[in-house]
Amino acid sequence: MSRNSHGPRGAASGPASSQAGGSAAGSSAPPPGWQALLTDKGVERLAGVEADLARGATEFELGSRLRSRGVPSDEAAALLGQADLRRKAATKFGDAARELLFTPAGLEQASRRAAAQLHARRFADAGCRRVADLGCGIGAESIAMLAAGVDVLAVEIDPFTAQIAEHNLAVTAALLRRPAPQVVVADAERFTGSNDAALDEIDGVFLDPARRTAGHRDTRRLASPDDYSPGLGFAFGLAERFTTGVKLGPGLDRELIPSEAEAQWVSIDGAVIEVGLWFGAAARAGVKRAALVVRGEEHHELTAREDAPDAEVRGLGEYLYEPDGAVIRARLIGDLARGLNAGHLSEGIAYLSSDSLVPTPFAQAFRVTEELPMNEKQLRRALAERKIGSLEIKKRGADLDPAALRTRLRLRGPNRATLVLTRVHGRHTALLAERVAQA
Repeated sequence: MSRNSHGPRGAASGPASSQAGGSAAGSSAPPPGWQALLTDKGVERLAGVEADLARGATEFELGSRLRSRGVPSDEAAALLGQADLRRKAATKFGDAARELLFTPAGLEQASRRAAAQLHARRFADAGCRRVADLGCGIGAESIAMLAAGVDVLAVEIDPFTAQIAEHNLAVTAALLRRPAPQVVVADAERFTGSNDAALDEIDGVFLDPARRTAGHRDTRRLASPDDYSPGLGFAFGLAERFTTGVKLGPGLDRELIPSEAEAQWVSIDGAVIEVGLWFGAAARAGVKRAALVVRGEEHHELTAREDAPDAEVRGLGEYLYEPDGAVIRARLIGDLARGLNAGHLSEGIAYLSSDSLVPTPFAQAFRVTEELPMNEKQLRRALAERKIGSLEIKKRGADLDPAALRTRLRLRGPNRATLVLTRVHGRHTALLAERVAQA
């Protein structure tokens, strides 16, 4: 494999390292003007654009200014687009976004930094020294592995995305004072099928199968796991040979989860972002189901050998708990309920109820203040009497659109509340509640 001559500040003299037998099928040409971002001049111009934006210049002003200096229109558009992507990327990559490059599709599909760090730590704790990141995208996972002290073999099917990844890895490696990894342009499945020597050098594999159509922008989500790239069958086959992690969407059909895998659903700051399937040394003994809840720097986890049986249905108590989405997806609601001395409001409904408040990181707690009529006209009158002008509407087991209902309720007044529309013992019920802060 040949080494590319360009680094984080070098000119893009060619594609990222290529591998005989690899395929760029399904790849697409870079957007016009974007190739210039990989040159020294492009990096310099991008820094200037960001500095001008920070000083209050508008995109229109900067576009005109760039063109007056002889910058081609498509390159000017690429510079402004990249500056906007870096701004958006701060939510996923933090301050590091200011040195990295992105594509719209690459940023959308990239792991959040917190999630990628969790994945990298799995491999480091498993004793992996070199991990193949098969389908590395713009390099988010490989960046985290480098930071965790794990060497990387990055493989990406799209040539331009591979160049972006190689830039990002070179920037990261320079900061860490480590050698910059190559990015191999190849179809992951063909690469692993024809490069036993390369695989002999690794002891772990990470895959984040593409769940969107190919391209650098305006991609669409793939509905069927059969269309993922690389495919799940390929990924699970590698898991028979290597310590393996596979990142998938949290709504994955549970019947597709191999019996030998540890399945961990991850929630970060209230959003369930993924299910990670872990095999070999990266899977924990005795753990088949896990719900990891991340809030800022705090990590909390429920684990079990199997899906937890549901708790019993009980009557409405003073407190209502809404389990975190990761707990629901992992089917560990029953274990949570028993820890809270709570029961289900109704069969098949994820809300839990109890007469006592038990602080927990795995659920949002509400104090139920009263039960209101389900009839919409009566409900509107009841809310008006209580001068409720700001209303959070939550629902489970109720077939309605909360946004449309909020409009029809014609809310007015200084007070705030939460309205929970659900079933209690199978009966449709409206509950007025207030959020409870938990220490």
